[in-house]
Amino acid sequence: MKNWITVIVSVLILAAGGFSAYELNGRWDTPVVNAESKLGVPGSTVKANAKPDLKEMIREDQKHVVSVEVTLEDGSSLGSGFLYNDKGDVITNAHVVSGALKIRVKTNDMSIYSGKLIGMNEEKDVAVVRVDALAGKEPIVVDKETKAEIGDTVLAFGSPLGLDNTVTTGIISGVDRDMDIDDIKYRGIYQISAPITHGNSGGPLVLESSGKVIGINSAGNDQGSIGFSIPFYQIAAMAEDWSAHPDEQLASESLSLDDEDMPSSSGYTKESLSADAQYLVQYFYDCVSGGDYVSAYSVLGSNWQTKTAYEKFREGYLNTQSVSITSISVTSATEKEAQVAVILEAWENKNGETVLSKYSSTYTVKLENDTLKIVSGKGKKL
Repeated sequence: MKNWITVIVSVLILAAGGFSAYELNGRWDTPVVNAESKLGVPGSTVKANAKPDLKEMIREDQKHVVSVEVTLEDGSSLGSGFLYNDKGDVITNAHVVSGALKIRVKTNDMSIYSGKLIGMNEEKDVAVVRVDALAGKEPIVVDKETKAEIGDTVLAFGSPLGLDNTVTTGIISGVDRDMDIDDIKYRGIYQISAPITHGNSGGPLVLESSGKVIGINSAGNDQGSIGFSIPFYQIAAMAEDWSAHPDEQLASESLSLDDEDMPSSSGYTKESLSADAQYLVQYFYDCVSGGDYVSAYSVLGSNWQTKTAYEKFREGYLNTQSVSITSISVTSATEKEAQVAVILEAWENKNGETVLSKYSSTYTVKLENDTLKIVSGKGKKL
């Protein structure tokens, strides 16, 4: 990504209302999470035909956003993308994957999969990467027709500077912009005030009023909070054609390195694993908060899942209404595992009353088959 702005304004890793947390009284060998349904904070109500909750929208859309990690002949590249169909196809920018010898995508649960390039137009800066492991997964909802207008509120998703699942907000501040960057010719693109920078390339631009993708974040400017996104309606037909008729030559070139030829099978350093471990614990609580117990359960280690069946995991928090992380930090880390400490506040039903409880807990996050998992946890009530 060229000419990127250098400041990230906001990182929203949000916990929606209605949730349950861990019972921390001596049950950490087989900890479980409980909730019958998405419960609001005490006293909250839901209005009929209300506008979709922003936090819920962000949480849902983040599930379909990926980091795109590319190995090149002379280095590496990092960008973003989003799953847009049930074939496992990820849309990103061409400048992220151009010259790729190996492509890996990292999903928001920290799973890492190989991908192959099946279509690319470098002049328009659009590409499609097929990730076979994501076939059958629910894609993000795209809008092939809407032309955004100045003043529309938008959200830009991606992994700027390697910060997974970041979202910034802004408006459409200009339409029909034309600009050339090297060999890329952007025509009729959106100008946005949502800040984007290195690593955002290829991430989705979402219209807040609908929660649907209307653009691909592609370029930034270091003169202020200005970014540029390719309107999705411009490239929808092209992406669909590549999905239906993959370019086998491109696919072969982007798979020219075997996994054993990679510098590291996981690609983690001490610093990057620390950041991802902290994110994974937050992600776990975000999933539980939104009632997505399947996703929360999926990030637990194999031994934990063996000890705790999913049904028991889900049922463990029937008396918890909501929970929030007030403090989170990595206390120690290597290239393979990290210790993550959190302080929690939970609203719980006890004897017909709703009370606020505080807990301190520590998790071990470790690589299992090159994927980060929460393998154990322990805690106490404060």
